[in-house]
Amino acid sequence: MWQNLHNLYKYRVLIRSLVSRELKARYRGSMLGFFWSFFNPLLLLIVYTIVFNYILPNRTLETQPYALFLFCGLLPWTWFSSSLLEASNVIASGGNLIKKIIFPSEVLPVVSVLANMIHFLLGTPILVLFMIIYKVPFTPYLVFFPVIIIIQLILTLGFSLLISSLSVHFRDLRDILSNLLTLWFFSSPIIYPLTFTTQQEENFISEVFRRVLYINPLSYVMDGYHQAIFYGNMPDWRHLLTVFGGSLLSFFVGYFVFDRLRDTFAEEV
Repeated sequence: MWQNLHNLYKYRVLIRSLVSRELKARYRGSMLGFFWSFFNPLLLLIVYTIVFNYILPNRTLETQPYALFLFCGLLPWTWFSSSLLEASNVIASGGNLIKKIIFPSEVLPVVSVLANMIHFLLGTPILVLFMIIYKVPFTPYLVFFPVIIIIQLILTLGFSLLISSLSVHFRDLRDILSNLLTLWFFSSPIIYPLTFTTQQEENFISEVFRRVLYINPLSYVMDGYHQAIFYGNMPDWRHLLTVFGGSLLSFFVGYFVFDRLRDTFAEEV
């Protein structure tokens, strides 16, 4: 496993080339091409601004302006969910590469995660622009933004490696993943703050929901983005350390499973 991890670093030039190819292929044939990486998050934010300002206005002062609060979580969530969805099919779609070219097969899910991370980063200027429009102050705690990105990168790589390897043998995983991601979305503090459950009526369901929320590693990632960007506060360092440890664990578990199954990929695809 450690030798394969070292080999993955040796193939960094190949990873860079495949990421570049993936980015070019995504918008090939479209009129605006690569500029869609900017326009897609802009259109997304405009839609949510209209919906939550005029159709379903959110009155909670803690999350105002709500469209910006939502966008702070929705942008990294799109990176996470897109990476996992693509990972569920990346080995099968790259079957010809695996059979004909000798290279570490984990390069494929890594490329998918990195390509989606670049789309996420290209959307951040839109986030900055709307922070200026909504007059949200830029605080020194924005320095934690890249720290949270690195934590999310490790976490996303771990889950992507796990899903990409398991989906080769369990094809049904691809079909149920989108539903699992919907459940995961609502179990993460994206459309509400991490303190949301403390405002609800105490009952069995709310207690179960609270436990799910607090064992969910994405809860601390999303809260970190909200604290550093939207509220201008220092993210809770205990939360960051917890999710960093969980991210490392998910990466090593994901890579371990991938490493154990890699020899069967060529036969299955």
